[in-house]
Amino acid sequence: MNFLAHLHLAQLADSSLLGNLMADFVRGNPHQQWSTPIADGILLHRRLDSLTDSLPEVREARQWFRAETRRVAPITLDVIWDHFLARHWDQFHPAQSLAAFSAAAEREITPQLSGTPEGFVELNAIMWRERWLEHYAEPTRLARVLNGMAMRRPRLAALRDSYQDFVENYAALEQQFFQLYPRLMELARTQQL
Repeated sequence: MNFLAHLHLAQLADSSLLGNLMADFVRGNPHQQWSTPIADGILLHRRLDSLTDSLPEVREARQWFRAETRRVAPITLDVIWDHFLARHWDQFHPAQSLAAFSAAAEREITPQLSGTPEGFVELNAIMWRERWLEHYAEPTRLARVLNGMAMRRPRLAALRDSYQDFVENYAALEQQFFQLYPRLMELARTQQL
């Protein structure tokens, strides 16, 4: 799961949006550095990543990537799941539009940015201004996201090429998403993540 799914599932689990969004920027035991709600959010994010990577749907979806992109498939899939969540947002969160959800998340997270890692502050400045969460619904936006990630991390250059795997397996990936995401939502609602 990427930014949108982590925030959505965090909200369903009544967990810190800041902690869940910031988790990839924090190493070690978060309880040594952050308040309990934020640290718990970081840990929820980590558990969700671990769980998602072990799901049979995700393991199967990885096999749909070509040999040259299979190594980066888990990263690409995280972005793909956000695409399908954004695209079908009304089915998964009918009480609030994606734009309203994004604005509410921004209002909650932005005042708490002081003291967070510099890279995370920079990410927030761009993410909210460019309305990333809302744009994830556009399939072509994933090409831009994957290219940007590949440019920032040269050893992950295959991310750029993984967009082709997304396009070629779009219908199957969408079907996998509809199988796995409702289960994750239920786990979040029942505090089982």
